Amino acid sequence: MNQKAIPDARVLYGEVSLADLYDETTMPPELRKAHQQNDRAVMQAYGFWGKLNSEPACVAVLMKMYQTLTANL
Repeated sequence: MNQKAIPDARVLYGEVSLADLYDETTMPPELRKAHQQNDRAVMQAYGFWGKLNSEPACVAVLMKMYQTLTANL
């Protein structure tokens, strides 16, 4: 995965606000592809790829992991 794919895609649209760049209906294809690649890399790193198919499911598992890690602090 190209670690600079998201910043590289965003710089192509330097004059566009973040709100406009991240509008679901108008997100530039380069930026969308970069985020999809990043999402897949993160999902694979956590072992979620192919197991959890939605953002809410991922967030729920990550929150449980966080709670476990911070329970004894």
